[in-house]
Amino acid sequence: MTNIDLLPSPGCIIIMGVSGSGKSTLGERLATVLGARFIDGDDLHPQHNIAKMSRGEALTDSDRAPWLSAIAARAQQLIEQSVSSVIVCSALKRDYRDSFRAHISNLRFVFLDGDFDLIKARMLAREGHFMQAEMLQSQFDTLERPDKSERDIISADISLPIDTLVTTVADHLSAG
Repeated sequence: MTNIDLLPSPGCIIIMGVSGSGKSTLGERLATVLGARFIDGDDLHPQHNIAKMSRGEALTDSDRAPWLSAIAARAQQLIEQSVSSVIVCSALKRDYRDSFRAHISNLRFVFLDGDFDLIKARMLAREGHFMQAEMLQSQFDTLERPDKSERDIISADISLPIDTLVTTVADHLSAG
C-alpha cells in the first residue's frame, strides 16, 4: 500500500477543531505523509472575516457561509483534477460538516480533540495569527462535538506528541 492509498482516491481529509488545536501543524505533516495537497482553510477566508476576528469578534453563520462554500468548492475541484487534499477548517458545527458532505465527494474528517487550558496555552504562545486567545471560549461554545452517528470522523487527542499524532491518524485512515 502506498501512502496515497490511505485517502479515498482521490479524496479530501478535513482536519477540524477549535482554533489553536493544531490543525495546521497536523494538516501539513499529514499531507506530506499522504502525498496530498495541503490547504489552510484560513487562506480562503474573505478579508472581512479576518478583519472581524482580528478585532476579537466572533464570526456568525452568515460570515462563515461564503468561506465554507469556498473550501468545499476548492476541495471538489481538486478531486475532479484527481488530486487528493488535506484541508484545515474548524468545521465546528454539524451543519457545516453536513454541507461539506453534500458538496465534497470522498471526504473524511479528523477532529482534533483537546482540553481548553492546553489549547489556550498554545494560542498564547503562538505569534502572528489573527485569531485571538480571548476568542477561544466562543469557539468552544460554538463547537458541536461529533457523535457516533458521524462515522466519517476520526477523533485525535491533541495532547499526544505531533509525531505520534501523525502516525495515529495515518493508521486510522489506513484502517478505513
